[in-house]
Amino acid sequence: MDNKSIPHIKEQSRDKVIIRTSIIGILTNVFLASFKAVIGLISNSIAVTLDAVNNLSDALSSIITIVGTKLAGKLPDKKHPLGHGRIEYLSAMIVSGIVLYAGITSTVESVKKIIHPEKPDYSVISLVFIAVAVIVKIILGRYVKIKGEQVNSGSLIASGADAMFDAILSASVLASAIIFMLSGFSLEAYVGLIISGFIIKAGIEMMIETINDILGVRVDKEKTDKIKNLLTEEPYVRGAYDLIMYNYGPDKYFASVHLELPDTMTAREIDKLTRKLEKKVYKETGVVLAGVGLYSYNTGNDEASEIQKDVRERVMSHDWAIQLHGFYIEVETKEITFDVVMSFDIKPHEGIKVIYDELKEAYPEYNIQIRPDVDVSD
Repeated sequence: MDNKSIPHIKEQSRDKVIIRTSIIGILTNVFLASFKAVIGLISNSIAVTLDAVNNLSDALSSIITIVGTKLAGKLPDKKHPLGHGRIEYLSAMIVSGIVLYAGITSTVESVKKIIHPEKPDYSVISLVFIAVAVIVKIILGRYVKIKGEQVNSGSLIASGADAMFDAILSASVLASAIIFMLSGFSLEAYVGLIISGFIIKAGIEMMIETINDILGVRVDKEKTDKIKNLLTEEPYVRGAYDLIMYNYGPDKYFASVHLELPDTMTAREIDKLTRKLEKKVYKETGVVLAGVGLYSYNTGNDEASEIQKDVRERVMSHDWAIQLHGFYIEVETKEITFDVVMSFDIKPHEGIKVIYDELKEAYPEYNIQIRPDVDVSD
């Protein structure tokens, strides 16, 4: 089996887990929604009815997750050569919109019940059903979240967390029902309002998280550190810099990086090395190393080493200077080139001017070229 077929096999396995888990969630939520709706209507309980609506929205969310997963799993084509993985983010956005709509609608109904209160009529059997629903939701939430973490599915993880919140909300409905039966004091509409608030909060958080995924967020430090360590394990690689990750859906990353290599290496040696590293990084992390740039460093020149050490100390003395790399000096032609990674606390052109002025004063005979780099990864 060749390496090119492995990603597709992994995607198929991941998709099966997501779809199977989502189907379990759909069936469970439809079952709970049906029973809660019946109990809510019979007992005239707005809290129980809204809890049923919440379960129904969860079921609808799972359906959309399945559709999104199937579409995202389509093989690349000429129009979409990097696949359709980002569709999962769009489906997650739709799910968050549904949750948000359900929360707003529930709020409106709860406020109506506060203004025009109606006393519920609970039975012991209805309370037993609600208690069972709480237990079922806890079990479902843990199961879905674990599966989501196993396959790195944001939709499943969010659904699992949402189910745990639902269990808490259902428990509050049960508590308000018991209080009413014991004291005759109804908290129905107020509990319904609290439930609505949690639903709205969940919808907003899901939407913000999805928007962040679409915009692009800083890659996990553990992943970038692992990739850089894999690259710098090779004897000739003195450093790995400017690592940029391009996300095309959950677990679908392409990356580009600059390697610092000795100025004595031939093109053939570099070609052989980069091919080896591309294979190594993909095997260990699943990240496709799509672009490898090069920095050369001086070998066998004591004067160049002394100047580099001095320049590094001067640059790194500034709090906003995170890293200096790609340093190379041509002693004969009097040229110094290097890159500086700066924090977001300073504008790039301002930082470059400060460094340039300092170095030009120290080395007036040199032509100094400084390129600013963005702090895109740790």
